[in-house]
Amino acid sequence: MLSKPIFGYAKPKFNYELLSTVLPQPITIPRPASATLLLPREMGPAPSSSLKIGTRVRTGQRLAWDDAPGPAVVATFTGQITAIAPQLGDYGRKYTALTIATEARDEWDEAFAQACAATTPATLADYLSSAPGAPALDKLLNPRKPIHTIIIYGGDTDLLVDSNLYVLKSQTAAVEKGIRVLKETAGVEKIILAVPGESFQNFDGHFAAEVRAVPASYPSAQPLMLFYQLFGRILNQGQSFESQGVLFMRAEAVAAIGTALDQRRVPLEKVLTVLDKQGNKHMVAARIGTPIGTILKTLGIALADRDRLIFGGPMTGTAVYSEDQPVQADTDAIMVQDAGQIILSSDYPCINCGECVRICPSNIAVNMLVRFLEMGQSQDGADLYDLYSCVECGLCSLVCVSRMPILQYIKLAKFELARTVPAEEINE
Repeated sequence: MLSKPIFGYAKPKFNYELLSTVLPQPITIPRPASATLLLPREMGPAPSSSLKIGTRVRTGQRLAWDDAPGPAVVATFTGQITAIAPQLGDYGRKYTALTIATEARDEWDEAFAQACAATTPATLADYLSSAPGAPALDKLLNPRKPIHTIIIYGGDTDLLVDSNLYVLKSQTAAVEKGIRVLKETAGVEKIILAVPGESFQNFDGHFAAEVRAVPASYPSAQPLMLFYQLFGRILNQGQSFESQGVLFMRAEAVAAIGTALDQRRVPLEKVLTVLDKQGNKHMVAARIGTPIGTILKTLGIALADRDRLIFGGPMTGTAVYSEDQPVQADTDAIMVQDAGQIILSSDYPCINCGECVRICPSNIAVNMLVRFLEMGQSQDGADLYDLYSCVECGLCSLVCVSRMPILQYIKLAKFELARTVPAEEINE
């Protein structure tokens, strides 16, 4: 994965590990006694009758807070709602956690099957936005930002993670079906399937999409990097991909769309890469809503005091603080770090060694940018030192001699600046 020349100085180079032609069989995680679904909105007054403690829900049933248009989740188990509580996610994201005591058998809700008789982008968004891969189908509904190009990435954005590439290779027919559904239903003619270079010959000519090879070097899979590689231009400050008519989707999300339309049922199972304390990989399949603890118990991974749980890979993953945290639609990996192997961050000041500047793929003066961000001067950092050019790869944090949490400073700054944008500008 890591290559470095013997002679002369050069920055280290990381490559994504690509799956062999013989795919592993995922370990199926058993049905948990209790599951938690995260509705992406905060609790409000007057919930619908289907969102009350004691209510029985069916597998595949759409659950929304009320009858007004807005976010929803699909029940991945049949059972009774036993708790409804607010939950705060990363960087201020607000959720409503729905805890379900699961039953041994599934009783399927047929509303989606009936809706498939006249499939529209709105129908797909209503039922599939919480499907595996988290298809961002709601972004196809904004008439002010029409989408003319969909980019499907068939690899994984972080190191040591194989989930998305596994789905592309193992569910090729479902991905092909999903591409056709997007073309026919959403009316998007230009669809690009970007795959790591070594895999190009396996997919070229097999899809109703333009297959493009991208480098297998990290962080080439980050959306900003892909956008530049495919179109030869960068996003200016304040622009979004949707404002340029481009929508990114994971291969798993497209496979979920294809499977849903083929089977007339919303897909429930998420493919994940689990990295244990010894660095071993385990490919597992678990229903969305399954607690981390159930997965760890199935794999025989025991947690000790001060061990770290991470959603995601080693470069860009986010620490979570409870085994009860559920698998979500966009959870590609779970990483367990032994307490003795954790390298802690520090508040030691920057020593201006320049390692972060040398390794930055966006050529940002990271050493100057972080000085503004650690002082809370986010706007100045954005204006003077290209905050929005950061692809959030985490390489700067990796090489930082002072162990500064540079990536976290950058994410926090972007979050704080986003909070200052008027709602009318976000919805334009």
